[in-house]
Amino acid sequence: MAEITAKMVADLRAATGLGMMECKKALVEAEGDSAKAEEILRIKSGNKAAKMAGRIAAEGVVAAFVDGGVGALVEINCETDFVAKDETFLAFANAAAQAVVKANPADVEALGEVKTADGISVEEVRKAAIAKLGENMTIRRFVRYETEGKIATYLHGAKLGVIVDIAGEESLGRDIAMHIAASKPICVSKDQVPAEKLETERKIYTAQAAESGKPADIVAKMVEGRVTKYLAEVTLLGQPFVKNPDVTVEKLLAEKSAKVNAFAMIVVGEGIEKAVVDYAAEVAAAAKL
Repeated sequence: MAEITAKMVADLRAATGLGMMECKKALVEAEGDSAKAEEILRIKSGNKAAKMAGRIAAEGVVAAFVDGGVGALVEINCETDFVAKDETFLAFANAAAQAVVKANPADVEALGEVKTADGISVEEVRKAAIAKLGENMTIRRFVRYETEGKIATYLHGAKLGVIVDIAGEESLGRDIAMHIAASKPICVSKDQVPAEKLETERKIYTAQAAESGKPADIVAKMVEGRVTKYLAEVTLLGQPFVKNPDVTVEKLLAEKSAKVNAFAMIVVGEGIEKAVVDYAAEVAAAAKL
């Protein structure tokens, strides 16, 4: 049997990011052949990822990357907030964001096939991270903008990310991104509000106004007033700017001769049904064993 030295184990660990014992076992199985041992670990990490695929991953981070006029936000999920802070997990998230910018993949599945700067695919990086950290990890979604203007991003911690395509100064774009994170508009302007959503709001306001018992013409004016207020509340241009509520975002942009072409916001775990763990019940059940 070939001698497995500490240096061989250390080199394999550096190449794969996996634990010392896993690397040593792979080297023993490969009879000292480092290339074969790395292949064994890749196979095992893939199997481990497959076994964990059904586990709910609702924690994680939003990663951002900008290169000139191209930028992206990516949501990467894991099972616990503890792993979401791990360097290996964060490196995976950043690699995925860079891959979105560089390769412009069509969807999440295509992103997995993109090669990272290290020459391995994003999917292989994901599987290696799962093997090392022992949690399910998924690339949930991404947003990519390419523009002749400027791309600005803002990350609130690592749980909320905003990307803005702006014709104007990048510093203004960042201020707008921060505003979006705080005020959460659903679109840029009122003409972009989905017709069905506006119709739903109008029906609600009409029913509420009708209960006032006022004449039909007054009710109609009340409804239009509520609709106007609603559009100001949910559109970026209609909202008071968070840094100076005396001006709307629309007025601010006009003063700066700027225009927001598009924006997107991603909140980690939004819409994912999290498992509720009753730790007291688990401890009580364990105590009976």
